[in-house]
Amino acid sequence: MALTPDDVVTKQFQHVRFKDGFDPDEVDDFLDEIVIEWRKALEENAELKAKLAAYESGEKAPAAAETPAPAPVAAPAPTPEPSSGAAPAGIIELAQRLHDEHVAEGKSQRDQLIADAKAQAAKILADAEAQQREQTARLERERNVLESRITELHDFERSYRSQLRSYIENQLRDLDSQSGPSGSSDSPVSQAGR
Repeated sequence: MALTPDDVVTKQFQHVRFKDGFDPDEVDDFLDEIVIEWRKALEENAELKAKLAAYESGEKAPAAAETPAPAPVAAPAPTPEPSSGAAPAGIIELAQRLHDEHVAEGKSQRDQLIADAKAQAAKILADAEAQQREQTARLERERNVLESRITELHDFERSYRSQLRSYIENQLRDLDSQSGPSGSSDSPVSQAGR
């Protein structure tokens, strides 16, 4: 199917999300300029074909029967001849080149965004792993301190119990020695209590 200026005018492109692109108004304005120049070139081409056909029919009647009739202006764009079709071909070539450049730039930007996102993800992951190692080491140090403190408290408890037991046993011995078999001091207290 031949590309016509109307095809350029009515072409719709989908919007791309999350990516930088070109200003749609600027692209539309540029395409409008291309369409105007293209239409001028098509009209000029049709006029030249009509003049050529008139010239051939007036000068060379037998040769005119062999040549095809000129294409109407509303028909799809005829195959451009080297001399008169250079402008439309150049415009199409320019449009294709611009399209290719935009696509290449879009791919480059996409690749750059992906590379940046991967680098950022790797940095976030590395930071998280470093923070996790730091937290683990800190918690390990705290655990060691707490275990050491617990051991100290167990040792203190054992020592305290031992000292308390010794003290109580000494007090009981002292009490027993004071109230022994000759314990005359107990009898008045016991008698007074009756």
